[in-house]
Amino acid sequence: MSFTRTALYPCNPVTTRGVSTKLSSHQDKIIYANGRTIVIHDLKDPASSRTFSGHAQSTTVARFSPTGFYCASADATGLVKIWDTIGEDQSVKWEYRIISGRVNDLAWDGESKRMIAVGDGRDKFGRPIIVDTGASCGEITGHAKVINAVSIRHQRPYRAATGGDDGLIIFSQGVPYKYDKTIRTHTKFVQDVRYAPSGDVFASVGSDFKVFLYDGKTGETLVELTGAENAHNGSVMACSWSGDSKSLLTSSLDCTVKLWDVESRKVEKTWDIGKGITNQQVGCVWTSSDDLVSLSLSGALNVFDKRENKDRPSRVLQAPQRAITSAVRGPSHTFIAGSADGRTFYYDTSSHSIHAVEGEGHTNLVSGLAAGPNEHLYSSGFDDRVREIEPSGGTFSFTQASFSASSQPKALTGTMDGTLFVVGINIIEAIRSNQRVFELAPTYVPSAIGAAGNTVAIGAEDTKVYVYAWDGRALSQSYVLEGNKGPVTAIAVSPSGEHIVAGDSAGKIVLFGTSGKAKITDRWAHHTARIASLALLCPSTAESATHVASISLDTNVYIYSITNISKYVAIRGAAPGGGSAVFWLESQRNGKGELVSAGADGCARIWEVSLP
Repeated sequence: MSFTRTALYPCNPVTTRGVSTKLSSHQDKIIYANGRTIVIHDLKDPASSRTFSGHAQSTTVARFSPTGFYCASADATGLVKIWDTIGEDQSVKWEYRIISGRVNDLAWDGESKRMIAVGDGRDKFGRPIIVDTGASCGEITGHAKVINAVSIRHQRPYRAATGGDDGLIIFSQGVPYKYDKTIRTHTKFVQDVRYAPSGDVFASVGSDFKVFLYDGKTGETLVELTGAENAHNGSVMACSWSGDSKSLLTSSLDCTVKLWDVESRKVEKTWDIGKGITNQQVGCVWTSSDDLVSLSLSGALNVFDKRENKDRPSRVLQAPQRAITSAVRGPSHTFIAGSADGRTFYYDTSSHSIHAVEGEGHTNLVSGLAAGPNEHLYSSGFDDRVREIEPSGGTFSFTQASFSASSQPKALTGTMDGTLFVVGINIIEAIRSNQRVFELAPTYVPSAIGAAGNTVAIGAEDTKVYVYAWDGRALSQSYVLEGNKGPVTAIAVSPSGEHIVAGDSAGKIVLFGTSGKAKITDRWAHHTARIASLALLCPSTAESATHVASISLDTNVYIYSITNISKYVAIRGAAPGGGSAVFWLESQRNGKGELVSAGADGCARIWEVSLP
């Protein structure tokens, strides 16, 4: 194969305030939903994570089978897909529409032969099925409102417990599953129910701040743990058991995570995540490798080690929760990505870690990122601000300085003299040291921009590319390039200034030569949707570009040869949901190049490509 994916940096779970987020684990991996993507996040090596993009609607929950060979994932329409987690093709084995609405939780039985899906169906709130056939194997009755959680005892005789917004826990016998009793211990929403691995007991947590334990076979209430000292003082959103069934982990909206000793019925340890809404805990899972993971409302995955005498997480895994909208290569082994919710992250490819850029950032979508001199980077957002990012001691942080743009920035580029060019609604602004040094009000509508040296190329909605010379004080128009078939949506200029490449809304890419001021080729028309980003590969800044990388809303990445325009490499499905950014991470080496692609699924992927 002419390309290899060498790393995948996953997104973090999407969270909703006041809603429990379900996490599942197998060995060192946890699984969760984000948009239309299911993420298998490797806690030991995040770059080895994987994603499944087989759903057409927003996904809600995913659960590993007891063996770990399969995963069941569900979406907002009630469709459940069961797919192979081992094979590279992740083939879907079965798919069923179990309920006629959003699925909130799934549970496998101990033999991986049966499953219960619960949620907000129009005719029923839950249904047990046989995995091989999709046929019903009982019924889930007794609830009057949405069911939030379900758990199945993995030993015979099988039992199932469900909890919902009606404050009830329904205990069912199986198989076939049928109503046995109603448990009325909670006074508000039941957020989670979980059977211990031993099957002797199960736990429930709810919005009434309480945690209860029940007999696993009979459903009899054993004890209320929250009567103990140091109990939660906020809604308890999730719980998870240790492998030996002796300890219980709970996460709460009071921003704490507690470890309970079941035998003594006391709090063994409390971790305080912080203050504020973003630190509310909405999900948790206990992995078989003894990693205790709790999910913050901000999307951060807090990993705890119960052996450490700390009241804080031993590590925090950060990543985008929303689509990546812009990305740029940073200094050394790093790159920076901005997301649709205004957050900015930096990725370290040597340690395979992701961290949020510190300081006050954007409050809305990050529309552009650009590199500047002295390893500084710059970002623009739909909050009409342009901000500076500086590296410091291996981290990145926003500086206090910021620039207020005249209108909402659509694109951003920079030159090595420290000048930034911001494309607004009907204006191009030149900024240096957070001061406007020049502005251009063109007669056309600008839509994209690229710069290198003293050459600035501006793409317009009239399908033309306007090329300007920058003397440090003003832009002067040099010439106009034509050849695109739609509004120009992406543009790149080679460091030597020899080539300009422009992509348009029709998916067509045109390569221009600056010496002849004319197009070299317009045959690169393999994309079927708007070009989102372009990147030129050069052996060095003084040498001519040799290859062009493109990414489009059609999810594909193409790498074209400039020296032999008929040759290309196609990476199909490189950005599920649609691409937004592509750039070269390493220069040409032994006939290979390394590039990064990112897009709507919030994940960043690194590819090693055998150059055509």
